Amino acid sequence: MKALPQDIILRPVITEKSSRLMEQNKYTFEVHPRANKIEVRDAVSSLFKVKVVKVSTIYVRPKPKRMGAFLGKSRSWKKAIVTVAAGERIEFFEGANA
Repeated sequence: MKALPQDIILRPVITEKSSRLMEQNKYTFEVHPRANKIEVRDAVSSLFKVKVVKVSTIYVRPKPKRMGAFLGKSRSWKKAIVTVAAGERIEFFEGANA
């Protein structure tokens, strides 16, 4: 899959767990479902100008949801936890954990 970095990194994931991971130089993103670890690494490196040490990907399965009598599911998506080199930071996230 050849795509632009903006097409691979869809959005940041800001949760309590991802805020705790930021203290360990780990950042969480929602990524394109067909993107592999190498593409995620290259996209984060080019977008944020940091050295990526490790990429872990997780496929988040849909959860059953109910609205009155109607049953459905939440959407499925893929997330990546990106570890950057010691001493480097992604400035995009700095306001999120304040």
